Amino acid sequence: MKTYILYAIAALAEIAGCFAFWAWFRLEKPVWWLAPGVVSLIVFAWLLALVPSEAAGRTYAAYGAIYILASILWLWAIEARVPDRWDVLGVTVCLVGGAIILFGPRSV
Repeated sequence: MKTYILYAIAALAEIAGCFAFWAWFRLEKPVWWLAPGVVSLIVFAWLLALVPSEAAGRTYAAYGAIYILASILWLWAIEARVPDRWDVLGVTVCLVGGAIILFGPRSV
């Protein structure tokens, strides 16, 4: 359960940080938008480092699926754009892949 919570909060922090840059660069928001964005990205990296795992690459790979889900939820909740069936299918495929990476049996 701890892993899921860390992944979810990390995804929110990463998307918020990246969106701050997007808003400054693409939406012409003031440059001060970058400051909370940088803090958010630092929080993201710190949270992802807290995930209990023996390998960083596997942690990041499994997190990728959560990030994709969070991005589509951001699209819907923050940008007010309803995900289409291809978004939903893509998220589903990614979540299955992430689960395989996270829960697949490991040889020692």
